[in-house]
Amino acid sequence: MPKKVPEDVLETLDRIISDETVPRNVRRVASEIKEKLLSTEEIALEAASAISILEDISADPNLPMHVRTMIWNLTSQLERISVE
Repeated sequence: MPKKVPEDVLETLDRIISDETVPRNVRRVASEIKEKLLSTEEIALEAASAISILEDISADPNLPMHVRTMIWNLTSQLERISVE
């Protein structure tokens, strides 16, 4: 039976996507991650891929701290998927 994407992951992604203070490129990436997670059977693989992308984004020194915190929280949520 295929796994479902946890609701907390989708909520965090939606919060990032809809927050106008989040840089446009980060909102676009969050939207792409959500789309991939919802359209795949291999959620763990997509979660691992998303973690890699989010780690690169969070290293940007120009990223506002509250956005970096949201990305770290999302990364933690995705890590639980990739190890289950």
